Amino acid sequence: MREIPPNMFDYEKVRTTFKLDVPEFFNFTTDVVEKWAQDPARVALVIADITGERTEQFTFAQLGAKANQFAGALLKRGLRKGDTVIVMLPQNYEWYVALLAMFKIGILPMPTTTQCTARDLLFRLQKSEASAVITDRENAYKIEEVASQSASLKCKFMVDEPTRRSAHGHAGDWCCFHAAMAAEPEKLAVEKSRSSDPIMIYFTSGTVAYPKMVVHTQASLGIGHEITARFWHDIRETDLHWTLTDTGWAKAGWGTLFGQWKLGARVFIFNQPRFDAAATLRMLEKSGVTTFCAPPTAFRMFAHENLKSYRFPTLRHCTSAGEPLNPEIIKIWRDATGLDIHDGYGQTETVNVIANYRCMPIKPGSMGKPAPTFHVAVLGEKGEELPDGEEGELAIKLGAERPVGLFAGFWKDPDATKHALGGQWYMTGDKARRDAEGYYWFFGRNDDVIITAGYRIGPFEIESAIIEHPAVLEAAAVASPDELRGEVVKAFIKLKKGFEPSDTLAKEIQQHVRTVTAPYKYPRKIEFVESLPKTISGKIKRGELKAREWRRG
Repeated sequence: MREIPPNMFDYEKVRTTFKLDVPEFFNFTTDVVEKWAQDPARVALVIADITGERTEQFTFAQLGAKANQFAGALLKRGLRKGDTVIVMLPQNYEWYVALLAMFKIGILPMPTTTQCTARDLLFRLQKSEASAVITDRENAYKIEEVASQSASLKCKFMVDEPTRRSAHGHAGDWCCFHAAMAAEPEKLAVEKSRSSDPIMIYFTSGTVAYPKMVVHTQASLGIGHEITARFWHDIRETDLHWTLTDTGWAKAGWGTLFGQWKLGARVFIFNQPRFDAAATLRMLEKSGVTTFCAPPTAFRMFAHENLKSYRFPTLRHCTSAGEPLNPEIIKIWRDATGLDIHDGYGQTETVNVIANYRCMPIKPGSMGKPAPTFHVAVLGEKGEELPDGEEGELAIKLGAERPVGLFAGFWKDPDATKHALGGQWYMTGDKARRDAEGYYWFFGRNDDVIITAGYRIGPFEIESAIIEHPAVLEAAAVASPDELRGEVVKAFIKLKKGFEPSDTLAKEIQQHVRTVTAPYKYPRKIEFVESLPKTISGKIKRGELKAREWRRG
């Protein structure tokens, strides 16, 4: 396709001049979706089915009207501003309708991956005191298993027609999402939202405890993600953007919702139950997608295909995030398609913070340079800014320079919020260095979070699941190098007396973990050990185990 100039022409100029306008009152549904809905023909969402032969389109007007209807259904069932709702759906239009409805009336959705087990859901239900859940028939049984243990649950919505009644009378029967929505009017007047009002909660990985609840505001996501879309994704109103992601992750907000729609672009979804590299490339050929974002694992899998046999006539810009991208994969993709992959960096707690932008040379393997409105630095152990070339912890400046696209805190946890945001810097927990030209390079986590195929996994949950197995006395989970996924989970396990190491036992433990927690968390590698290294106080030295593992390569 013809060359389109980048949104950012001059990096240094944009860094010093670009500002985000944050009004006192702002609501993403009313001020973005309903604004674009004034043009009734303007398309917001394009969904391709698994065959790739049929697509559905939804306009902003259609989604806005359905969101009003579902908001009415929630209010009718007693939900109010500040309530929390688990949304566990695959990529479908109902996910968008549910979120937009809640954004409008101040109810807080908590996106949750469909890979969660009943155990994972019970923790989320109890921790968040969720008032409702929204899921599909395929995943409803998980809710059924634990609903009776949630005192706060008022109602449950199923996007498919419910086929059975709840076994737990206190939580009520399953409501049909579509029937509840259809019974309400397409217009709904509500009080204005402040830009500082909470909009959504994400669960983030824990290293020494279960996940924390990250709270974002109408401004941090609804306005802050303009940085992500305008400069990193290089989005225009005319674009059709596709981000490969699970709806349970913050990446879905990054690439399939906030920034893209704020700029008026269309979002593309390909509903495949399991990732298939060849099918994804075929869809990229014929979908009309112009801008594309995928995790490094996907690009590594693409590299194993015959890339030069594909043609992407409309594709003009590619991005990647979630973990560092191998320079050799960038080269393979460029040689086959003529397009660079622009790596980027951010967290569940942020929007895009650092990226390789179209207007500047790419240094393969680098995260790039700081996004407009973000002041970042590499800090030493005493909180001092380190000179170029030295490794330290990546930090984001707060105070008067606090960027819009930063989370508001942790849900109902003032101590953790103060610890994270009460000083002059927000410490990301990621190790990095800056080079003499201002590019940042990622070196890994300060803590023990494992980043595999773009997923961030806290070792605590894995270890808790492993030690429930009757053969296990102690366990430690760490990151282990992997050519395809970057890192995978490895478990070091000390067995109880009477049990002997074996391949059969290792597979049994792996299956046990897949059963009691989300399958993506299970240890792909297991090593049985006589003892685990510990501190004087008895804490397991995960860092020592990880270092030993990475020395092996």
